[in-house]
Amino acid sequence: MRPLMDGKRSIAAHAGITGRRRERIFYTGMAVAVAATVFAGFSRTYYLKPYFGAPPLTLLLHLHGIVFTSWLVLYLTQTVLVTAKRIDVHRRLGIIGAVIAVLMVVVGATTAIIRAKQGATPAAGIPPLVFLVIPLADMFVFSCLIGAGFYFRRRPDIHKRLMLLATISILAAAIARLPFAFLQAGPPAFFGVTDLFIVVCLLYDLLARGRIHRATAWGGLLIVASQPLRLMIGSTHAWLAFATWLTQWVA
Repeated sequence: MRPLMDGKRSIAAHAGITGRRRERIFYTGMAVAVAATVFAGFSRTYYLKPYFGAPPLTLLLHLHGIVFTSWLVLYLTQTVLVTAKRIDVHRRLGIIGAVIAVLMVVVGATTAIIRAKQGATPAAGIPPLVFLVIPLADMFVFSCLIGAGFYFRRRPDIHKRLMLLATISILAAAIARLPFAFLQAGPPAFFGVTDLFIVVCLLYDLLARGRIHRATAWGGLLIVASQPLRLMIGSTHAWLAFATWLTQWVA
């Protein structure tokens, strides 16, 4: 009887180790995929700008690029640290992550408002004030997911899912700039590609756990549900009046 019990424990322990390894590979792989998507999307206008003859950037746009890139580098570093079992360093860097996250919201919202006032829009055919709802909603959704992620920092199963979803929630800007013809369709196209990252998270939960984790479900729902709402709100008189008021506060 005892050898049988020991054998069961050994199998369970092996399954646990295999599950943790699979989990680490998944989250590190997703961090790399997200970073690669952002690099590809902004390569022509930011990362590899000199090679494409793009116009010079303002100081604010440089700051925007530095802050958001810092988040991606930190997020990738954090996933690698967890894979390397350096949880102590991971937790210390969490303070830096909180600071960068706040800067992202402030700089991201400010940049979006200024660009709207300047008449800039990355989506052809959408007026700047209408489009403004998209990046501002990005910052709102990101704030909600990041805030929840930090709140549940002592619940690794929830924390890591919310941090990944928060990072996915700001991917639309990079995806919209990828050189694919179908993305010219505008928000439905670049939101759709963004949602594929969420689908991958859902599939991972189903394969690894047999069911979808509540953090993945609720976080993914927040991102997806916000997308059509932005398009509905953006063309209303109330939003246009609010957006006009916002642009009056920036130079």
